[in-house]
Amino acid sequence: MSLDSLYQQVILDHSKERHGSGFAEWLAEAEAVGYGESHQLNPVCGDEVTVRVAVADGAVQSLRWEGQGCSISMASASVLHDLAEGATPAEFHGLVDAFREMIRSRGQVQADPEVLGDAAAFEGVSRYAARVKCAMIAWVAAEDAARQAGI
Repeated sequence: MSLDSLYQQVILDHSKERHGSGFAEWLAEAEAVGYGESHQLNPVCGDEVTVRVAVADGAVQSLRWEGQGCSISMASASVLHDLAEGATPAEFHGLVDAFREMIRSRGQVQADPEVLGDAAAFEGVSRYAARVKCAMIAWVAAEDAARQAGI
């Protein structure tokens, strides 16, 4: 199996099995700690996502999201959830910065799987300018929500 095929499978798996999707458990978390929420919409393709970030004890306690859109946008939100929970502010912002640099590079910046984990699967998406916003929408929302939460 080629690396591209493996990366495609990671994206498909995350788009079907959406980690961190739903706000059912959110209310208790939101009442217990500081939090932020951001809703982002891509009017070009219709992708939309709302991300909620709860911060406690100097780390991202919870990152939950709801959304609708293409498999790239939904998979990206799922991967972000897995990577962000438990991250310190510096780790969270480093992760967002590394993803942004890779995804906006038009294929010029290779993903570092040690830093990006499953988010490295989106390296191929960076070559398609029309899909970059799909991959970035949850990350932009999470960055805004984290800022509101104080990190």
